[in-house]
This record gives sequence, structure tokens and C-alpha cells, in this order.
Amino acid sequence: MSVQTTVRRLTAPDLRARKGGDPIVMLTSYHAHTAALVDRYCDAILVGDSLGNVMHGFETTVPVTLEMMILQGRAVMRGSKRALVVVDMPFGSYEASPEQAFHAAARILKETQCGAVKLEGGARMAQTISFLAERGVPVMAHIGLTPQSINTLGSFRAQGRDEADAARIENDARAVSAAGAFSVVIEAVAEPLARRITEVISIPTIGIGASAACDGQVLVLEDMLGLSEKVPKFVKRYGNLGPEIEKAIEGYASEVRARVFPGPEHVYRGK
Repeated sequence: MSVQTTVRRLTAPDLRARKGGDPIVMLTSYHAHTAALVDRYCDAILVGDSLGNVMHGFETTVPVTLEMMILQGRAVMRGSKRALVVVDMPFGSYEASPEQAFHAAARILKETQCGAVKLEGGARMAQTISFLAERGVPVMAHIGLTPQSINTLGSFRAQGRDEADAARIENDARAVSAAGAFSVVIEAVAEPLARRITEVISIPTIGIGASAACDGQVLVLEDMLGLSEKVPKFVKRYGNLGPEIEKAIEGYASEVRARVFPGPEHVYRGK
């Protein structure tokens, strides 16, 4: 008699409880097959609006739509079993009002069955975060460099370099924590600021280009695998799959042109 073990998916409270404990491991994914691989090693999977860059070739994340996020969120949920899946709320889906944010977040949760959403912005989004949290929507915040604001920022530069900017980002961290976010992504800030924020707020900090001082780390999967041509300076490549994929495609193309096709013995036959 076989005994089947049910795999319990991690939740937002599970990650919230990791504050000051074991580091939180997080990567992005946008497909069922990569989600299945990431799921084996990560505590959380971010369906990031960075899919606009790595899947669709956009220069920024601004053109990404709610429908795009929901479609890829569904795929990631199908491919994963254990990790908490967090879906980005795209630009224009939450900034107008807390009510607009709730309707968009509700669509994401209902149509993907993910465990949380992520939105960008600090103190200015505190009211929205509180509104969502009070209505049962787990929110991961995102401060520091916020890519959806690229048209205002002007470039993807590091944040918090001067004292006034650092104080603003620390205030953002305190505001989203007090508003009810269960964790916060801190992007592209120096270690002293990331460390100070991690020490003063009660929720886990997840760094991306914010040093090991944070409670966890997130990277774009394609960046760390060597599939993206342009990556931020802080990204460490753990693989170099781009040339390997190109080599395989080149080999396939050469064999096709040489009319070297698989024989009947390689044809898949279903049972």
C-alpha cells in the first residue's frame, strides 16, 4: 500500500516568519517548465513584470499588461508545487486608487491562484498596501530602484547614494512595513542602507543588488543563467546558457541543411 505525501505550498505568513532566520531564496520564472526547476530550490517564485524585457523584448517594464501577468502567473502555478508564487502588479494597474489596486489584485489571485502580489512604491503606496492587506491580499512591497518609474528616474541607477535619498528609502521601508506588507524587495542600494533597513523593520527584506545584509535574495532567472545580453552590474552569472543554446541550434540547423533527419526509430509513439 503506497502512501502519498501532500506537498504544502509555502504562504506569505511562512515567509514573514523567516525574518532574521534562514535566508529566503527567490528567483523569477514565467513558464511552467522553468517554474518546476526553480520550485525545487527556492522558497518563493516571482512572476516579475521583467517578463516584458526577457520574454517580449521591451526596453522597460512599463508596457506590460495585467493580462500578460495573469497568463504567465497561471503557467508558473501549474509548474510549481511548493514555493510561494508572487505575481507583480504591472504599471497602471494599482496606482490610481486603493480600489483600483484591489480589483487588479483580486483578478490576479482568483485567476492564477497565486499566494501574493507585489507592487512598487514606498510611503506613497502605504495606504494602498494597508487597504489590500485588510481585505485579504498578501502584499510584497518594492522600494529603492523601482523599474516602473524609469520615465521619472531617467536611468536604472543605484539609489540612496546621498543622505537625503537614503533617508527617503528608509522611510519607505518603515511605511510599507507598518502598512502591512509581509516582505519588501530592496533594489540597487548600498550595503550600509540595506543593513540599516533590515535591522529596523519587522518584515523580511529581499535584496536585488542590495548586498547580503538582507534577509533574502531575488534575481531574474535569465540574468543569472547567462541568457540576457544586458544585465545589471550586481548580477552574478551562475551559468552561461546563451552560447550553449546557440551551439545546439546551430548543430540542428546544420543537420537539417545536410538532410540528416531522425529515422523512424526516433519517432515518439504514444501508448
